[in-house]
Order: sequence, then C-alpha cells, then structure tokens
Amino acid sequence: MTAIVLVLFLSVDWKKLCVWDVCFVDDMAFVIRSADTKDQACVHPILKLWPQSLKVLYAKKPLPLGCSSAGPDWVYVDNGTFRISEQVRKSHRQITCAFTPLVRLADDMTVIEGPTVPDMRDGWPITSDFFKANCQASDGSVRDHLISGIAYEDEVHERRPAPGQPDPAALPLNVLMFGFDSTSHMSWMRMLPRTHRYFTEALGGVVLDAYNVVGDATTQALLPMFTGFNGLELPEARRGHPGATQIDRYPWVWKRFRDAGYVTQWGEDGAKYGTFQYRLLGFKEQPVDHYMRPFYLEAERQYDRHYPYCLGSVPRHLNMLNWVREFFDMYPRMPKFSFAFHSELSHGYLNRLQLVDDDTEAFLRAMNASGYLDNTLLILMADHGARFSDVRQYVQGKYEERMPYMGLRFPASFERKYPEVMRHLRTNVNRLTTPYDIHATLLDILKYDSSVNLGNIRHRGISLLKEIPRERKCVDAGVDAHWCVCLAWEAVATNDTNVKAAASAVVRLMNELTDVRRQLCRILALVRVTSAVRYAASDSILRYRGSKDFDLREADLSGIMSVSKVLYQLTMVTTPGEGVFEATVTHDLNQKQFSVNATSISRINMYGEQPHCVAEELPHLRKFCYCVTQISG
Repeated sequence: MTAIVLVLFLSVDWKKLCVWDVCFVDDMAFVIRSADTKDQACVHPILKLWPQSLKVLYAKKPLPLGCSSAGPDWVYVDNGTFRISEQVRKSHRQITCAFTPLVRLADDMTVIEGPTVPDMRDGWPITSDFFKANCQASDGSVRDHLISGIAYEDEVHERRPAPGQPDPAALPLNVLMFGFDSTSHMSWMRMLPRTHRYFTEALGGVVLDAYNVVGDATTQALLPMFTGFNGLELPEARRGHPGATQIDRYPWVWKRFRDAGYVTQWGEDGAKYGTFQYRLLGFKEQPVDHYMRPFYLEAERQYDRHYPYCLGSVPRHLNMLNWVREFFDMYPRMPKFSFAFHSELSHGYLNRLQLVDDDTEAFLRAMNASGYLDNTLLILMADHGARFSDVRQYVQGKYEERMPYMGLRFPASFERKYPEVMRHLRTNVNRLTTPYDIHATLLDILKYDSSVNLGNIRHRGISLLKEIPRERKCVDAGVDAHWCVCLAWEAVATNDTNVKAAASAVVRLMNELTDVRRQLCRILALVRVTSAVRYAASDSILRYRGSKDFDLREADLSGIMSVSKVLYQLTMVTTPGEGVFEATVTHDLNQKQFSVNATSISRINMYGEQPHCVAEELPHLRKFCYCVTQISG
C-alpha cells in the first residue's frame, strides 16, 4: 500500500528541530496518512516502539521477584474450597489452621476480622472471599497467610434477572476487563511483548491505535468508561468539597449487568490511592458481588512482612490473576462481568511491568484452554501512559501519556455470527476512540441494535460495534485540547514574548489554586520554560472555552474558538520544589489575554511528600502545593 506522508511541522529543517531535548526526526516526525485515513479528521501520530531517545530509559533491567524464597505456601483456595498443601503436610506432618474472615464495614476505608474458626479443615468451603489463615504444624513450625478466593454465595447463585431482563437483543457474552496502570500503547508492547503477541496473534485481539484519554489520571479514565460521564457531570463526591457524598448513586454500568443477571467482580490494588477512594469518597455499600478492596486494605498493612511485590510465595499480580480465574471457576454457567486493575508494578515505573509478562500470558492461555474465552469479550487496557517517569520529559512521552493501551477480543464464534461487528471494530483501529466509547460498547452488549452500522457523530460515546465516523474530531468525542493527540503543533522559542506571558499565566493560576491554604502552601515562581509549541486553532477543530470550575475537572468545550485564538503548550519548571509542569494556554489575539485552567496543567515529575500538608484534605491540590513545612529525608 502506498502511503502519503504528512509532515507535522511545515517549513522546518528537521535535522535541527528539537523539542524537549529530542529531535523529532528521531522520535516521531510524521503522521502517516494511508488510504484508510486520508479523509479522516483526526489522525494520530505513528510512534516508534524503540526511539533512540527512550532506549536508555529502559536499559536497566529489574531484578526478578524473589517470592519463591518464602518457601511453599501451606494453604490455598481451589474453587471456593480451603486446601492445605499436600507437599507441606508431608514435610511438617499434621497442620492446624485458624480461619479468620475479613469483613468490610459500612464504607470503603474499614475492614475488620470476623469470628475465627479455630480448626479449619482441608476441603471445607471458605465462608469469605478474603481471610487470614494462621497455621501451626505438629513439629512446632508456624506460617501465617493472607488469602483471597471466591466464596460460594447462595444468594448470588440463585439470583434471577430483573423483570424484562436480559433484553432480547442482548449479546450472549461475559465481559472480562484486565488492565495495568500508567501503561501506554507503546509501553505495553515494550514491557508485555508475549502478552501482546498472544492476545493479537493467537486470540485475534484488536488493539486501538488511536485510543485517546479524556482527562488526567485514573479516575478520569474509569468514570467515563463505567458511567458514561465525567466527574463534572456527576454528583459531587470529592474530598474536602461542600455537599460531597459517596458515589453509590452514580450510574455504574455493572448495575445494568447485574440487572441482566450477571454476577459482578471488581479488583484493584493500591488501596491507599484507590481510583474512587483517594480523591473521591468511595462507596458506602459494596458495589459488586465480589469486591477486592477489603483484601488490599489488609494486605497493604502486611507488605513489609513479605518479599517485595509478594504475598508469601505468590507474586501479588499473580494473586489478582488467580482471583479472576477463581471467579470464572465459581460461576461456570452464570454470565459474568469482571474488572481487575493492577498498578503497583507500573505506576511510576517504566521497567518493572516486564516482570508480569510471562504470568499474564500464561493466564490468558489458561483461560483460553479452559474455554472461558469462548463466550467472553476480553478487554486488555490501561488508563493512561506514564505521567511522572523520565519518559514524560520527551516528546514521545507526552504523546504516550495520552495514548494508553486498549485492546478488545471477541470469540471466533461471535465473529462468525456477527461479521459486521468485527469489520467495524477493525475499521475503528485508526479512528479517534475514548473511554466514552468503551462505555457505549458495554451497553451494546446488553442491547445490540444490528440495524445501525455507522455511529452518530453527535454522540460523545460511540459503540465500537459500530463504525466511528471519519469526520470525528476531539471536540465531538469530549476530548479537551490539552489531551487531544490529533493536533499539529509547531516549535516556538522558549524566550518568545508570548511564551513568557503564557508561562506567567500558568504560575499565576497555580498560586490562585493554593490561595485557599496559603498558610500551608508556598507561592510558586517560574524558573524557566524548557520547551514550547504552538497550535493555531480553527473554528472547525476546537470549541474550547475554558474551565467550568476551579478544580482538576474537564474543560468546557461548548464555546467557539475562532482563528483569533492560539494554543500554546509549555513545559516549565517552578520553585520551590523544582516542579516540572506541562500546560496548555489559550492566547486571545483580539483581547491580548492568556488564559489557562487547572484541567490543562499536568505535573510531569514526582512530587513525593512535597504536598503532604494538603494530601488528605485537598488531594486535588497535590500537584500545585509545596508545603511550607517539608518532611525531612
């Protein structure tokens, strides 16, 4: 196929054009417009898997996990049944275990111990998904365990769909979603090559090359995905804000699956920084049938007793994968909705994710061999790319943050029955897609209208079972200019007068944001602008008005941006604290004003304990606040 190459920056000597200390000719100098994309409104850049500038960042290999050094675990769970290892019994003779269930209280922050069964026998059913097992052998040896599994629940097994459910037009598919935090499309392919290869080649999975974030961090990725709305459109739930309530009343998509007769599962590690618990108030009631948060609340207290990234002899990522497998084992005949998300090996790190590649591939192979994928929509995904690591200092890193991994795999039998769905999905690989589209796709599983083949461009979320219109732009898809990858930028000198004015506007806003805690947060000052690019917008591309509120929420895209407005994107350093920020600023040429909103400012280096004084009360200020009193080393 002959390709037409469209250069991102015109009238530029490519050998001399360098931004963020990286020459575009080495990283990503071109957008490729093939026959499939030549009439497309939004075309994403084609990124290199191993650009020269990034190779050094991935050169250091992580040490293998040392979980096996803990020796074999004495107990485990098999399909809801408590088991004592036969191997261990041979070594230690008689083993007695006390079984103590972990019980979630009336919120997402508290887990307690239930009544202990002093002598839990091999072969007995577990009565709680999560429990402590404190075991003693007749030879005097002892071993303590924290175990996860799926307990048999009569109420769930006997559940019937809500009246009128499932819809006659529902697709007979389970949904299994598994993801890693902070993993771009490219980073997934670098760190998880075996998993990616098995998913795409053996299973026939389809990976979206133009999948674009719609906001900052995990919450703004998962809220649109599972509710169809962004944080601004949902009831107030942010910590420290007047009228904030817990998030049970949000229109979670798993509620619809439950009404349709599905059994539901949610697992996410990193309890301290939970997606819906750190900035938001979390759930009052347990949101799904099998909910892993209580396990991680207890597990995080015990991590220092184990080898790094291990629970006993089992790697923590493998413990989560096993829990998903147990879910499918427990409910072989019920429709299932499962979401599991792992963060500790990828959040803030570039290289450690490669430690899970073999186990993740093996998990997919086992699920496939068991027949569990024969009637399952499998989604492998990430929330966003790296936000803080060194890769973020480079041009490609900027793009990768906004382009996370998103792959979907339908069973072969489904493709034979619905060939048009797979045609649409493959067409959509290079079309602009977002978390809103994943939400629309999930709704289509519950009610699929096969008579509609082309998505409605007026709908912010378009099911991937339909063709995404070629004309779709970021403004149509609910993507703020700050996050939109299909923009053509040109380099600007960092000492340009307008660049300096734009940087001043950013620093001014950051200080206004922390004014509410001025006694705690230092005033920031600009040290330098390290890079700047400019985008001259047109009426047909952006309707970017500004922010609707004063927080880290989605911008207002309802206005009309005329050609009299120019966008600048800056990378800049502030003091104290050497904070590195990336910001998108609007320059109104008529009014001669520079405007910016908090949504369009990203902190791209680690802030650590710098904002400790507001981290709990006002977590949305963490990236802007340098506390007057700093915690020493």
